[in-house]
Amino acid sequence: MIWIIVAIILAYLIGSIPTSVWIGRMFYNVDVRTQGSGNAGATNTIRVLGLKAGIPVLLIDVFKGWLSVFIAHFFYTETGTFPDLVDLKIMLASAAVIGHVFPVYVGFKGGKGIATLLGIGLALYPTAALITLGIFIIVFISTRYVSLGSIIATVTFPITEILVLGHDTYISLMILAVAVAIFGPLTHRKNIRRLIRGEESKFTFRKKKKGSG
Repeated sequence: MIWIIVAIILAYLIGSIPTSVWIGRMFYNVDVRTQGSGNAGATNTIRVLGLKAGIPVLLIDVFKGWLSVFIAHFFYTETGTFPDLVDLKIMLASAAVIGHVFPVYVGFKGGKGIATLLGIGLALYPTAALITLGIFIIVFISTRYVSLGSIIATVTFPITEILVLGHDTYISLMILAVAVAIFGPLTHRKNIRRLIRGEESKFTFRKKKKGSG
């Protein structure tokens, strides 16, 4: 049990790595949480600092999710008791997302966790994750709203995983898939309100000019 606790703490610390904040501070002397939408994620990083900063943030945040699941192999020992390997991966995945949203390194003010969720999805549900990524891309290209793409992608994720692909044999994975569908809209509450009011900002790949907005 002690090693499981160590693994959970490690996954949380990996998820807590505030990629956007550290890159912004180290290379641009900017805390992205003080500009743009105020979110510590890849989207706001691109808005504030541009693609040169945003793409590494996106890739590292995805990798954080994947790595947090992968380290389960180093801590799992087959004992025949809870948790089995899949359940341990789910526990570590949950810890990583919590870490991203509430990062210990920067005052527990992080991002929405969508990129980290993608990394987790690629580790646990590779086919469904890729299909859901395709849904996000279609919605984003059609509307230019990252938030709407993220919301629809997360909501449709369990439908893709359970109903379309028929992966309904492992109850823990099904529960996590449904949790993702709840988590997405929950972390985008403000975006949903802005979308309803017609006030949500459409995404541009050009960084925000100083003094604008």
